[in-house]
Amino acid sequence: MTLPTDFPKVVLHDHLDGGLRPATILELAAASGYDGLPAGDEAGLAAWFDQSGSGSLVGYLAAFDQTVAVMQTPEALQRVAREAVEDHAAAGVVYAEIRFAPSLHTREGMSRSEVIAAVLAGLAEGEAATGLPARVIVDAMRHAADSSEVAATAAEFAGRGVVGFDLAGPEAGYPAVAHAEALRLATEAGLHLTIHAGEAAGPESIADALSAGAERLGHGVRVVDDVTVEGGRIIARGPVAAEVHSRRIPLEICPTSNVGTRAVASLEAHPARMLLEAGFVVTLNTDNRLMSSTTMDGEFALAAGVLGFTTADLRAVTDHAVAAAFCDEQTRAAVAGRVAEGHTAA
Repeated sequence: MTLPTDFPKVVLHDHLDGGLRPATILELAAASGYDGLPAGDEAGLAAWFDQSGSGSLVGYLAAFDQTVAVMQTPEALQRVAREAVEDHAAAGVVYAEIRFAPSLHTREGMSRSEVIAAVLAGLAEGEAATGLPARVIVDAMRHAADSSEVAATAAEFAGRGVVGFDLAGPEAGYPAVAHAEALRLATEAGLHLTIHAGEAAGPESIADALSAGAERLGHGVRVVDDVTVEGGRIIARGPVAAEVHSRRIPLEICPTSNVGTRAVASLEAHPARMLLEAGFVVTLNTDNRLMSSTTMDGEFALAAGVLGFTTADLRAVTDHAVAAAFCDEQTRAAVAGRVAEGHTAA
């Protein structure tokens, strides 16, 4: 099945520091005097960053050291954010939620507030140029001690482009419930919660995220560790999977990334369509476009060509994403209209 390029897509899980253009990295490194890049040309750099087939979580995560290194000024952040919107628009995206951890961008003196403001300015530029509305999810790192400060800063921008709060980083040994104060500050400010869970750890991490108030699960793919499969179909659900299913908790699934980080063994073995057929609220996402060498066009093509998604399936996951988006209702209605129009045209 070949989808038209303008088939409408909604991305809910996309990391700003995981989606830079190689050419931009080179230019930002030159401007800042950063000399630690692993390659000095665009093709070589793109090849080094492509971790889609590495099967190494260590290698996948190490790539972020390079992108974060060149994202330490307001100008760099604004440019990267603008280009993220432009690149998503080119891949047929009609709404995007882009996340980042502001604490990672304060090495050269920016405050967290300045970081968020610079990203929002870039997203606004991108939206003005493309018509693609993009909103921000602010990440705190599970293994860091500053989650409450991050949440308080995110709260300052509630209603001004920041729509959600997330916990990212290592799941094992760093429970979401340990960040209860941060999660409280975020929700009291009106921010929605999505928590990385069920990627590097299994159902126990998902249960922890749910108990901490997660409205969506970042990845959540390892919910399959809590189901019984027979003949390629889910025939029974354990307690965690049953809660995710019954509460209609959206899964922010990122197929190519899931292979690169070893959350699943291969694309062919990815359970996304099986989960969809079993009634789970599946959405498809990019996660890190640079490290996974992907776009939303690419993820949809893989879903159709490798995972067996039909056009109806792709429409369903897009509708799920529209319903699960953290934006205001006026924006949601406008996005839903663009999706419906695109589906009719397709």
